Amino acid sequence: MKIYLKFDANTALKSFLTYHLKELSLPFYVTSSQEVVFEKELSLNEKEKIKELLAPFKIDITNDEKLDVVQRIKIIIDEMLKDEAAARVNASDYLSDKLNYSYAYLSNLFSESNHTSIENYIILRKVDVVKELLLNSNLTLTEIAYRLNYSSVAHLSGQFKKVTGLTTSTFKRIVEKRNQ
Repeated sequence: MKIYLKFDANTALKSFLTYHLKELSLPFYVTSSQEVVFEKELSLNEKEKIKELLAPFKIDITNDEKLDVVQRIKIIIDEMLKDEAAARVNASDYLSDKLNYSYAYLSNLFSESNHTSIENYIILRKVDVVKELLLNSNLTLTEIAYRLNYSSVAHLSGQFKKVTGLTTSTFKRIVEKRNQ
């Protein structure tokens, strides 16, 4: 028997971290799915306990500031795509404002780390959001295009086909067939 789960990965990871880190009795708060702020400086022993607690779940602590910025770029892009107003803002301006770095710096850093541009990553994430909305909402393609700030339904459809190799209707039909 199969069951299908619907969840927001960022919210799920934040809840997961909160749940598991409580047992350490260290005052903290989770700012994002990639960042936990402790209210005091941690000892080496405390850091080791955190690493041990998270290791079985393949979560590790990183001290790489550049990697942290790249992760924050991805999180902000996901947040931007969920917020209709933010989706209408120029992505380069939005990222620069949120992270207080020039877009050129962010773009170079992201490309070095991910071997793709921020623009291409946004396209891939937009297509993922389109898939999610096609399957989990009653929105029309026109409404989805508007929500994600596509210039037209044709633009959305073309980008979707280029990334997935399928039209939106073929994608929806295949998924519905699999679910039966």
